[in-house]
Formats: sequence, C-alpha cells, structure tokens
Amino acid sequence: MNEEPMNRGSLLIAVAAAAAMLFAGVNAWLTAAILLIWIATLRLARPAPTFEPQDRRRRDLTTDMVSKMIQPLESPMLVMRGERVEAANAAAQGVLGLHIVGQDARVALRHPDAIALVSGDTDRSVTIKGLTTAKSLWKLSIFRLDDRLRLVELADMTAQADISRAHTDFVANASHELRTPLASIMGYIETLGSPKAGGDTATRTKFLDTMGREARRMNSLVEDLMSLSRIEAEKHDTPQDEIDLATIADQAARDVNAVHGRDRVRFTKTATQTTIRGDRGQLDQVIRNLIDNAMKYGGTDKPISITLSEGERRSLQLAVADEGPGIAAEHLPLLTRRFYRTDPGRSRANGGTGLGLAIVKHIVERHKGQMDIKSIVGTGTTVEISFPHS
Repeated sequence: MNEEPMNRGSLLIAVAAAAAMLFAGVNAWLTAAILLIWIATLRLARPAPTFEPQDRRRRDLTTDMVSKMIQPLESPMLVMRGERVEAANAAAQGVLGLHIVGQDARVALRHPDAIALVSGDTDRSVTIKGLTTAKSLWKLSIFRLDDRLRLVELADMTAQADISRAHTDFVANASHELRTPLASIMGYIETLGSPKAGGDTATRTKFLDTMGREARRMNSLVEDLMSLSRIEAEKHDTPQDEIDLATIADQAARDVNAVHGRDRVRFTKTATQTTIRGDRGQLDQVIRNLIDNAMKYGGTDKPISITLSEGERRSLQLAVADEGPGIAAEHLPLLTRRFYRTDPGRSRANGGTGLGLAIVKHIVERHKGQMDIKSIVGTGTTVEISFPHS
C-alpha cells in the first residue's frame, strides 16, 4: 500500500488563515471551528491508498526470472503468456527475429502446426518441417510453468535428419553397387554349372575372366568403403607428423610410370617449403586417387602433370591435371558426392567405384585443406588442393 502524508502546504495555509481571522477580531471559538473543519476537509481530500495488484507483481517477477534463466541457454526458448510471446532468449531471437518479443505467437511462428501447439492447453511436442526454411526440421515442445506462463523450446533437428538421410542413401547406394557385380558372378556360376557351357573351354575362360573382373570390382568397392569409414572415424583427429609432400608425390609418379612402362605422369616442384603436418598414408592415397582418376578419364595416351607450388597465405598447393575431354560445369559441384558419376557406364567399365573423390575430400578436410576442381570441356580437368604449411 502506498500512503502519502497530508499536504503540509495546505495545513500551513489553514493555520495562517486562522491567525489572520483572530487578528481581525473574529471570535476565537468560531475561528477554531473553521480551522478544524478545514483540517478535516484536507484529510478527507487525501488520495486513497493505492494497492499494487498482487498478481501483477507476481507476474513481472515470474517472467523476469524465467527470462533470465533461459538467456544463457543455446536452445531457442520462448516464454509465453496465453498466445503472446513475453520473453525470448538470444537463440530464439536469432532464429525467429528480434521482433518476436511482445508479438502474438501466431504471427511469430507462422506455421500451422506450431500455432496449433501453442494454442493448446497441454504439455506436448510436435515435429515441424519448414518452420524456418523449406528443408528445416524442428521439434517444438511446450511446458506449462504455472496457470499463466508457458515455456516453448525449439530444437533444430535438421542436421540429424540430413545425417540420417545421408546414411540411408549411402547404405542403399552401397548395396546397389555391391549387388550388381554379385548378381553377375552368381549368374555366370549358374551358367558354368550346366554341362554345355561348363564343358566348353572358350566359354568357360570367358566367363571366368568376367567373374574375376567383377570380383575385383567388388573388392575395390569394399576397400574404398572401409577406407572411407576409417577416414570418417579419424576426421576430428588433426595429424601431427611432419610429412614432405614432394617425396610422396614424386614416388607416386615413379610407381605409376613403372607399372605402365612409360613416363606418362610428370612431377614438377616450384615450392621451396613442401613440408606439412599430415598422415603419410592418407596423403599418399590422395595423390594416387587423383592420378588414378586422371588416367581413367583423362584419355589413354594423354600426359598427367603433378605440381607443387606456393599457395596464398602460407599454403602449399598440390595440383593434378589431365588433358582429357573435360567435365561439364553442372557436374563439378557434385563430383565429391559418394557414388556420383558423370557417366556411370564408362565409370564401371574403367573399374571406378564412385568413391575416389569422396575419399580425397574427407582426407583434405581432416588436414584442414581446401579442394577445388576446375575443368574445361575439350581441354582437361585440374584438381587443386591447398594445404597449410606446418
């Protein structure tokens, strides 16, 4: 209750007026009576005591307390009274906008499923697609704090959904890639089981050659899958060994040339500092995968060049270039996807698994590098990778 004392100025005026009346010769009893009536009138004219509504004080305290509690949290949180947003932490304002505080939740959330959730009177959760962007996935949960306030939590499930979808796609693609050669091998085995085909030496030899090729393809696919799995398991472990990339690149070029009996792969070094922190086996795999791709798709007799040069911002740049038919621009952003092929038939015929560049990408990311693929149709393709110097 807020009480104000009697106005002292008015009281002084009343006393002064009474004194003046006495000085003017007015009867003392009459003057006293007038003074008492005046004082009583002043007291009755005092403003009535004001009471701050108890529910008002409790509401402000509760809202402030909950608002302070949710501010440090990373998950977006809203405090609602009825269908109005009374408070929102920084995470919620980052997702929904700074304007949502004080706004009707139906305007702030804008999604029919979200509006239905906050309009209800029970604690529950709902998963909503497209709350912030077309492909976003959010889980909204509402909790009643008391008979006035409710707390709404927003959990971003988009990344988890993407990972789950990528895992499903990966398993489906891997199963398909393995099923194709396996079906071919099984078919030839059944054919060789018949006396007519199995008894013919030329047919048997042809079928066995095909089965051997398909088996090697399956083996390559399994090896790449295992390699990719190992790389992903280690992707958060930054390599610490000092590795001379020039030595690895030069040895890879020599090995390939020795196998093919000619100097098709040429290695050039212009950088003076070629040491980086890395995993020797994985860096060797990067270079050999890029050489293998260049040999498969860069033409059977065209040269392949490997260069090591100084990059920008104290980096070492590795480039592997071929002079093949090149790749159309629309394919370039997709080349590092698992099992992506610009020409599936040609890739399988060359023994490709569709995982080579995906493996390269993951290894480069583990080494804090950056990869760029450039290609001009009719001229050739160059893969450039920048590694930070050690």
